[in-house]
Parts: sequence; structure tokens; C-alpha cells
Amino acid sequence: MKTHQHEVIVVGAGGAGLMAGLYASKTADTAIISKLYPTRSHTGTAQGGISAALGNYEEDRPEWHMYDTVKGSDYLGDQDAIEFMCAEAPEIVFELEHMGLPFNRTPEGKIAQRPFGGHTNNITGKNVHRACYAADRTGHMILQTLYQQCIKNDIKFYDEFQVIDLITVNGSAAGVVAVELATGEIHIFHAKAVIFATGGYGKVWRITSNAYTYSGDGLGIALRKGIPLEDMEFYQFHPTGIYKMGILITEGVRGEGGVLINDKGERFMEHYASHAKDLASRDVVSRAMYLEMKAGRGIGGKHYLYLDVRPET
Repeated sequence: MKTHQHEVIVVGAGGAGLMAGLYASKTADTAIISKLYPTRSHTGTAQGGISAALGNYEEDRPEWHMYDTVKGSDYLGDQDAIEFMCAEAPEIVFELEHMGLPFNRTPEGKIAQRPFGGHTNNITGKNVHRACYAADRTGHMILQTLYQQCIKNDIKFYDEFQVIDLITVNGSAAGVVAVELATGEIHIFHAKAVIFATGGYGKVWRITSNAYTYSGDGLGIALRKGIPLEDMEFYQFHPTGIYKMGILITEGVRGEGGVLINDKGERFMEHYASHAKDLASRDVVSRAMYLEMKAGRGIGGKHYLYLDVRPET
């Protein structure tokens, strides 16, 4: 059994874990532990973009972004946290740009943006371009960029180490226990602070775009230690994917003009969201699709609909 000593331990090497490690490394000896190689983390599958009110196409404001987010949460979200996120989003995007993330560009050289569901001008109700993107590989680019920055900052990586328990002393985190997957050897990591950034638990569903690694490991460790988890019921469902395959179809397809149609060949989203239509927020679109299929308007009476990307004639 081997022991290791660091000031900060980050468990998980996706976008959240790498960014947390990067910030912690500015003032502390930091290590990142992951059951995967960092660039294999599920963040790499994210396609569409990062929301930030840059206003590179039309007027946009952080307060509009905040309102859309609060509304999209059915007013159940932590509004202080949402306000902070939306106010900080432009600076975070610029920080990623300065790190080297290759965002798409407008003809003027600004960061390109596309409209996503629920992104609106709160005065007119029209959709705005708010999602900053790098082709259809935004998550992949985020991972590569952050990983290189972590290497630059001499962060210690323990790749393919499965964390199995949290060490506590007098009710405070003091480290973690991990298994080195290649050898089965137990490792003890001592630290002054432990950050869990282990992702979700999407593999509880039979059909999902989530990777097999999304198994809720970190959440289980926290629960076993009596640490309360918050808002576990608010799992977001993405409306579009390839039927029965668990392969996501990015929201950018609808942002570029794709429309949902039912068995009658009708666009139906205007009946559920008259302004936003196919670019309503994800929960609204998901519910609308469910109701269409429940009413027998699924394609051929089955539980799927069409995403029509044919050019207008």
C-alpha cells in the first residue's frame, strides 16, 4: 500500500475537475485522480457550445441569460448561483480563449455564437445567439485545452485510479483511498482539501448518450459518508438523439434550422412554445415530444419523432 501527500486532491478529470485543479494549483500542491485518462472524460462528447451573453450577433445581456436560466429551471434553481454563473460566463469564455481554445469565428474575428433552446431577448422574446462553440467538438476542445494548461502548471495526475472511499478526520475531509486499476494496489492520498468532480449517474437509464463511466461513483462515496446530496431529481433529458442508439443529436441542429415533426408531417412545437418553437428549453421540448407520442402521433405509432433538416423549398 502506497501513500501520497498533496494539499488539494481533485477527484475527476472532466471539464469541472480540470478547471478546479487548474485554479487550486495557483496556490497549492494539487493532484487530480481519475479512473480514465483525462482526455477520455465525458466532457469530450459535448458538442453544441457554452452559453455566455457576449452579444456578438445582436444585443444580449447577462441578466437575460440569468432570467432564461431561472425560467428554464421552473424557478427552482438557486438564483444567487445562477446570477453569479451568468455574470461570470463571458470572462470564463475569454479565459478559455486566451488558454488557446479554438472557438469558431465571425467574419469580424469575434467568437462565433449560435442560438440554443431557451436563449432569448427578454424584451422581444426572440431567440438570440448565445452559445459559443468550436465546430461540433466544443467539449473535446475544452478538455484538450484545460489538460494542456494543467500539464503546464505541473499538476500531478493519477490516471486510471479508482477512488473508493473518502478519508475523514473529526468530520473533515483528509484524503481519499483509491485502487490503481492496472495493478489492483491500494493507494492512500492525504490532503488538506478534497474536491469531487466525478460527473453524473446517467447509466441508470437503459438508453443514454452518457458514457459507461457515468456510474455515480463520487455520489455513492459521498452518500456512504453521510454527506447530503442536493437536487438529485433534476436530471436533464436532451430531446434529440438517434432512436434506441443512445447517440446524441446536438441542439445546434435545431439552432441551424432543423425542426421536429410528427407522424402527420406537422411541426408541433409551435403548439407548446409559440415564440421559441423548436428552440424552447430542453424540458419543454422533451415534454412536448412525450405528449405528441402519447397522443399517438409518433412516427408510425411508435415512440419516436422526426428531426427534419431538409432545406426549405
